[in-house]
Amino acid sequence: MSTEPVPTPATAGIAEEVGERPTTPLSYLTLFQISIYWFALNAIWGGFELFQQERTGEMLGQEARIAVGVMDMLAAPIALLTMPVAGSISDYVATRWGRRKPFILVGSLLAALSLVGLALAPSFPLLLVFFLLLQLTTNIARGPFAGLVPDLVPEKQVGIASGLMGLMIVAGLVGGYLIIWSGYLLGPNPDTPDFTTPVLFLAAVIGLTGIGTFLWTPNGPPPKPRGGRSWAKIGFQTFGRDILQQRSYVFLLGSRFFILMAAGFFMNLNIFFLQDAFGMGPDERSTWVLLGLAVTTVASGIGTLPGARLSDIVGRKPVIYASAALGAVGMALVALAPVPAVVIAGIAVVGLGSGAFLSVDWALMTDIIPKASAGRYMGLSNIVEATNGPVASALGGMVMYSVGLLLGVAVGARFAMFLGVIAFGLGALFLRPVVEPRRARRGGERPTPDEAAAQPA
Repeated sequence: MSTEPVPTPATAGIAEEVGERPTTPLSYLTLFQISIYWFALNAIWGGFELFQQERTGEMLGQEARIAVGVMDMLAAPIALLTMPVAGSISDYVATRWGRRKPFILVGSLLAALSLVGLALAPSFPLLLVFFLLLQLTTNIARGPFAGLVPDLVPEKQVGIASGLMGLMIVAGLVGGYLIIWSGYLLGPNPDTPDFTTPVLFLAAVIGLTGIGTFLWTPNGPPPKPRGGRSWAKIGFQTFGRDILQQRSYVFLLGSRFFILMAAGFFMNLNIFFLQDAFGMGPDERSTWVLLGLAVTTVASGIGTLPGARLSDIVGRKPVIYASAALGAVGMALVALAPVPAVVIAGIAVVGLGSGAFLSVDWALMTDIIPKASAGRYMGLSNIVEATNGPVASALGGMVMYSVGLLLGVAVGARFAMFLGVIAFGLGALFLRPVVEPRRARRGGERPTPDEAAAQPA
């Protein structure tokens, strides 16, 4: 690959200089094409835990409980490192197809092959190999793709693009779960599901959407100059301390971590909560969990597009504050719920706020990052996304257990849910130092000199 930009017709009108936001509006078809790839990326993982537990159980029996943990431990560093490094390297790559799209195409096709391998793997060692390859290849695509939105979307379309992204993330997670769940219908009986066809279908989804994104999205702006640095050095510099100079970005990562973690206290521990707080058995728990999933999905979907549109009018930060407030109220309802129906009502409120947050937080991120290094900065945000869930599970589980020993399991379960209220509050607190560009708050107005100086070049 060369290091000098290759001018092509597809780059015309996107951005005249590296680091500037584009000004040419995208067609609705292009916005949809970008958004549908979010669906594919999230659909892969929406029901993967279901497939993973069932398939390893078939292969290993009781040892599957250990094997699943080993798989996730081996995959974690791959996910944490690959996405930001791939995104950062893509900032500098020059090809006739732009700096991001080759990564998206190659990563998508290799991810499709990895899913085929997972679907057909006859043994656990092969299942593990293809699982790790899936982690690697999806993040090779996801890192550069995360930088494609700030590369292509002009200021006036950031809200709608981020709203569509939030909607597709929710739809992808739920759609992926339902696709994998269909394996129970395809098997000879519910006790012997067949996940081969659903996983192969997901392979087709990621492969085809990756090809579509490659063919039907603009190339974006030219790359940054490498300055003689090797690709290895660029990769290592992804995690350089210069990132700390972007104060708003660092605090926004902290805000994102706590707000995403807040909902995780219920989503990751809901089985234990319903069992300990209400004494539910397996069948009853299953019914309420499915109901909660449906309500959360609908509420999150409702919150995405209106939240993004409202942020174009009143600003990103006010909508995120409102999202955090809604989430805190919802988690308080869950923690204090006298009956399961109130838990569902609380989760609906959390879902509404989370849907708005998913879209608006992403929009604010694209507003404040250095545009020329969008791959690096958006890729690094994956660390927050990958760690908030495990931290919520570990912290909430410990609190649930320790408080339960002292005050009873019901109190321990409810106390763990109160951690969500605290996390939403911390998310709002970390948002305060974030400087929102004035152009994002009031459409078309130019920033004052002080505000402009606070923003990345």
